[in-house]
Amino acid sequence: MAASVHPNDALFDEEKPFPVIPSCEHFAGSEKLILKALELQQKMGPVFDITCDCEDGAAAGFEAEHAEMVARVISSDSNIHGMMGVRIHDYTHPHWKKDVDILVPKIGEKVAYITLPKCTRAAQIAEMVSYIKQVARENDIHRAIPIHVLIETHGALKEVWQIAEVDWIQVLDFGMMDFVSGHNGAIPAACMRSPGQFDHPLLARAKTEMVAAALANGIVPAHNVTLDLKNAEQTLADAKRARNEFGFLRMWSIYPTQIQAIVDAMKPDYSEVEDAQGILLAAQAADWGPIQFKGELHDRATYRYYWQLLQRANVSGLELSEEAKKAFF
Repeated sequence: MAASVHPNDALFDEEKPFPVIPSCEHFAGSEKLILKALELQQKMGPVFDITCDCEDGAAAGFEAEHAEMVARVISSDSNIHGMMGVRIHDYTHPHWKKDVDILVPKIGEKVAYITLPKCTRAAQIAEMVSYIKQVARENDIHRAIPIHVLIETHGALKEVWQIAEVDWIQVLDFGMMDFVSGHNGAIPAACMRSPGQFDHPLLARAKTEMVAAALANGIVPAHNVTLDLKNAEQTLADAKRARNEFGFLRMWSIYPTQIQAIVDAMKPDYSEVEDAQGILLAAQAADWGPIQFKGELHDRATYRYYWQLLQRANVSGLELSEEAKKAFF
């Protein structure tokens, strides 16, 4: 009997599979908050990433020391899931290359991603990624380090399609607060909160344009934070609107109670997860040829959809059948 073919091998040929990563990204700046986030990740399981912030988290004049601390924590045994990324300084800051020089040699093999903020042109991102690649090569690091890019300026939105074509990019993040501030009062402060952040035409246009560019280039679109830190219901509602109305597949958290709300809002519907397991197991048994399931025809197109859905369910912590876990994970 021939061995069962895994969906990654059966469904994608030479093309790059769409990234399947956690739907929640939790930001932490200080060492104390980073370690607290790690403790929470160990308790909840690998359902969210932790972004160690070298941009806003580092005190002026102590950028190098902060980057060294981040490298130490990410490389430590406490990072059991290997789900910690880092945001470095922006292109105009004199320390961004030093961030790379400190971080990549120490954690280039382990860091989950590197986030690049406040770009205004695609050429800036291309230059930053090129430098990260150079430092990686010089240190015998041969993996493609995932890059996340913040779209939070007029220039970045204008060139978002070019930015999305830069190599190694895994995520485009919408940076709402800087984007609103960049409109010099034309967008009221109330629109940094719901419902304005979704309903104001300039913000709706920016979010949909970024999501479209991301998805067309096989990149995950990530939504901005909810400013109401302690109201988990507001975070849940924002995450649901971001996911269901705008197509975002990931969202930022800046307070521990926001994490579970984001995961819950963005995880797949369990009835679809059950269908996905049944369809994919039947398809695998049929060597990935067309099948009927519940009276409907399914082929490679629907298999891809349900395989991506099943992977998102898995990273969201949803319970899968033993058969599906054994076959696919």
